[in-house]
Amino acid sequence: MDNKIMSFFESINGKTIALCGIGGSNLPLIKLFGKYGAKVIACDKREKEALGENADLAQEYGASLRLGEDYLRDLDADIIFRTPGMKYYMEELCAARNKGIVVTSEMEVFFDLCPCKIIAVTGSDGKTTTTTIISEILKAQGYTVHLGGNIGRPLLPDIEAISSEDVAVVELSSFQLISMRKSPDIAVVTNLAPNHLDIHKDMQEYIDSKKNIVLHQNAFGRAVLNLDNDISYSFKDDIRGRMYLFSRKQPVANGAYLSDNGMICMNEYGKVTEIMKAEDIKIPGLHNIENYLAAISAVWGMADADTIKSVAENFGGVEHRAELVRVLDGVRYYNDAIGTSPTRTVKGMLSLFDQKIILISGGYDKKIPYDEMGRVVPEKVKTLILFGATADKIEAATKAAPSYKEGNPVIIRVNNMEEAVAAARENAEDGDIVSMSPASASFDMYKNFAEKGLHFKKIVNEL
Repeated sequence: MDNKIMSFFESINGKTIALCGIGGSNLPLIKLFGKYGAKVIACDKREKEALGENADLAQEYGASLRLGEDYLRDLDADIIFRTPGMKYYMEELCAARNKGIVVTSEMEVFFDLCPCKIIAVTGSDGKTTTTTIISEILKAQGYTVHLGGNIGRPLLPDIEAISSEDVAVVELSSFQLISMRKSPDIAVVTNLAPNHLDIHKDMQEYIDSKKNIVLHQNAFGRAVLNLDNDISYSFKDDIRGRMYLFSRKQPVANGAYLSDNGMICMNEYGKVTEIMKAEDIKIPGLHNIENYLAAISAVWGMADADTIKSVAENFGGVEHRAELVRVLDGVRYYNDAIGTSPTRTVKGMLSLFDQKIILISGGYDKKIPYDEMGRVVPEKVKTLILFGATADKIEAATKAAPSYKEGNPVIIRVNNMEEAVAAARENAEDGDIVSMSPASASFDMYKNFAEKGLHFKKIVNEL
């Protein structure tokens, strides 16, 4: 085991470590820290009954429980691991820092200890698919890849087994990045648009959080920015190492781009390589062309063009992302639960098809505007089915669009997913496309987007 890793584990022997949130990602950490002699407190706002088997597993792994509304108040610990969704400046965490308690996160410690190269991806949309594409390319090239982060899997529990020859491929959210003071070897910013303004105090804090992915790189680092997205491209002024750009709209001097004849090309310091045709990419949509351009710019020099092309031709995409659920009575049903922001839905499902679709949308309100989506909906949607906290916002933005008129689209309001699917089936005809793409988070009715997507798939498959 790497000496730095060993020193860290020796340092936590006898210390009290509080883990905030009793979920699947923290359970492996309870085991790991307990193995090296730490006393672990598992903390959660929910009571034991609501936590279910996770609370029992936490105790089985050696943790004591601290539950309920005051789970963070006057916490007696040496180290607190905050969960990414917690506001970094929340009162209880600031009070802990003022008392000399170390407040950190699983990802911060992983970055400090990781002995291998780290490639990390952030952005408002496309993070998970781009991260997965990078992982698939590197695995196909023969690397041992450790995939994790915001994609749903903690990496610190694997730290003992990671070799210096491996590659860690990590998805990072703004919540993880806000306190990061170390950047990856290769950083990718897919795009940036208003998001998570229910958690961040304003848009600037959201942007500044994302910027940490490049801000602490050294001269040997590589930063991959989206030339077509103004906010992502603005990070260029903070790049200390090599900057690679990607663009779907124009050639770039250093990075990947889509040419006028539909070829995906890589230009590295004047040497242009044609990799494949955009139509070779198995997963549909202009946004997935952008995801591949970002991924190619990240892995270039580690993977060859043939490997990249092979992955593009065979990789079928990630669950809950423009996922074809079934075809019934000539109607195609798509699960796009990952469409958790209006830009995600616009650049995703609303860009995929030449025909107008039946769209199921709405969910938790992240306090972001829907004007752009409203302008697009009358052009791309024949029937708009809405439920959830953002239904009013989406309907208002749609009706305010210059191209909106009564019946274009037909707008139907329902109370839940069962009613939404029933309304979609009732209004669909042979040849139609139904997509559930919320353009919102899912926390008003579901634990996360995946639970919402699985519920939609279950209902559709039972039709």
